[in-house]
Amino acid sequence: MKNDFARIITLLRKERGLSQKQVALDLNISQALLSHYEKGIRECGLDFLLSIADYYDVSCDYLLGKTSERTETILNMLKEDNNINDDSNTSCETYIENKINKAIIINSINIIYGLLETDSNKELNDEISNYIMVLFYNLFRRLYSGNLKNLQGLFSVDKNLYKTLVSASECLSNGKIDILVKKIATTNDSNFHITRERIMSEYPNIASSLYTLIQMAESRIEKINNIKN
Repeated sequence: MKNDFARIITLLRKERGLSQKQVALDLNISQALLSHYEKGIRECGLDFLLSIADYYDVSCDYLLGKTSERTETILNMLKEDNNINDDSNTSCETYIENKINKAIIINSINIIYGLLETDSNKELNDEISNYIMVLFYNLFRRLYSGNLKNLQGLFSVDKNLYKTLVSASECLSNGKIDILVKKIATTNDSNFHITRERIMSEYPNIASSLYTLIQMAESRIEKINNIKN
């Protein structure tokens, strides 16, 4: 039961795009203690069980692994896609993790485009769209090349050059975006000012996804930095 509890409260937190720090603050416990619960190092008391069940709006039986009612919809979706069997908990967890990551990325993109639409700077909008499209082009082409039987006629850019040209395109877009943002900043356009408060106010249901994406990206960057040092 302890392992089920640790796994389930971790998945529920990630599903909502919340950090351990935020959940610990909301539940009035230390982040270290929450981390121990999620890792299965410590067992919680009844008071915490009731509190976290109320926090995530699920039953105590679900948290303890006594019922699968909370994941029934997900399991049915998986069965329809032939992605998982009833007794395949690992596949279910993988599916949920993928759904979480997808939601984080899509919600974050929606926030960025929502802010851009509000601020109506066409030149900046176009450059950011160019950057994102090249990014996804690069990802798709790399995945596509994983099947050696695939014909390369889908692409017009030479397979030996595209990676270099993609990097050049990304560098160019980064430079242009920096110039445009600095130009906007010097005009003191209050409509463009992006703040944490504004994001929370305009996107209360998905703001946590953007903050989770930032944390995950910085964690990745810090690991690279530590390797270099």
